[in-house]
Amino acid sequence: MRKNLYIILVTVTLVLFGVILVFAKKPTKQVAGLKERTGSIALSAEWLDTKKAIEGLLSTIAANPQNNKAKLNLAQAYIQEARVTGNHGYYDKAALDLLDDVIQNEPKNFDALCCKATVLLSQHHFSDGLVIANRALPLNPNSAFIYGLMCDANVELGNYPEAVKMSDKMISVRPDNRSYSRISYLREIHGDLPGAIYAAKLAVSAGFPGLEQSEWTRMILAHLYETTGHWDTAEYHYRTALLNRPNYAFAIAGLGRVEKAKGNYKEAISYFEKAKSMITEYSFSDELTDLYRLTNEKEKAGKSAREVIAMLSPMANADESSNSHGHYADKELAYAYLKVNDTDNALKHALLEYNRRPENIDVCETVAWVNYKKENYMEANKMINKALRTNCQNPSLLCRAGLIKIKAGEKQKGIELINKAFHTNPTMADIDLKKETSTYISNI
Repeated sequence: MRKNLYIILVTVTLVLFGVILVFAKKPTKQVAGLKERTGSIALSAEWLDTKKAIEGLLSTIAANPQNNKAKLNLAQAYIQEARVTGNHGYYDKAALDLLDDVIQNEPKNFDALCCKATVLLSQHHFSDGLVIANRALPLNPNSAFIYGLMCDANVELGNYPEAVKMSDKMISVRPDNRSYSRISYLREIHGDLPGAIYAAKLAVSAGFPGLEQSEWTRMILAHLYETTGHWDTAEYHYRTALLNRPNYAFAIAGLGRVEKAKGNYKEAISYFEKAKSMITEYSFSDELTDLYRLTNEKEKAGKSAREVIAMLSPMANADESSNSHGHYADKELAYAYLKVNDTDNALKHALLEYNRRPENIDVCETVAWVNYKKENYMEANKMINKALRTNCQNPSLLCRAGLIKIKAGEKQKGIELINKAFHTNPTMADIDLKKETSTYISNI
């Protein structure tokens, strides 16, 4: 009797132990799958290769959920797919989930840390991105990539001297299109537009034609030609990009800006509507808002403006300390609210962005301009002085600064700034700024 009771107790214990093991076993996380591309970007041979590679990685992970190398490769593929499709909301989260799994198992995986920093910077989580980049740096101090990440983070946080140091280190390790493009941007924000163009040319020549990264670098060069009023040269680079990479949405939008500068608004609208149909990108709708107003299509303009706000709103109020996935877009949202004359919400979002990165000159310009629209001229003047501290010669910045200075009682200084803006770019495409500054241009 005792023997039978002993056998029963042992059996029950083993069964209970097995149940505990089943429930204690860590559940396998569901890996996000690949989304089908639609429209013209689904027609390229590149998409077929990408799809095949990603499906292979998904099969590998399904067979072995502990395969960290496959997870890292899939995260990298998703980061690139976000760039190509504009679907950052989906692919950024998918990549971060994969990278967090890898880092949890391999805390010193340099590539995984760099990829996570890349996604965080793309989402405008600049402080968090810099923390991760600093964590990765000691693991491979001879990597150009890590210095590029640290350069980007410091630029966006307004730590410009540190950003310059990081870009110098990057280019000393590997002079390529990525390092040249960062040099170009730093020269641009420090007022050296000829030097910025020269570095951007080096970046373009260092890239392989047709790759998304290469043609994005060409967009940087074309943008600089726009900034300096060389619209024909900008158009040449947009058309070259389309020869190298057909149906590249950003090049199509670039042609829209060229047509807008020429006053061909209907043609500009056609280009932006085409670009908008191809990828998810709020700036295309933002440009369309202005163009619809120029063609007196008020209903379309209002719809487009509301669409921009809806696209930017979901994570705009997020706390910087939050670990949730999402894209901070308060700076962009501030300008979007100005277009619907909601200056209260514009100021709210401008200040949210300012609280995250008070030293960034673009953010300071945003706060200054919103205060100008609210007729808070003294506060606007204080903030525009911060925005001007790197000697950036962007014509839109100079025009806004000039208008603010005039309202703040520094009329001569304001007129000088406006004059400098139109000397840099006599054919500036911002119609509203051209109208608002026209009185002062005639007085110079």
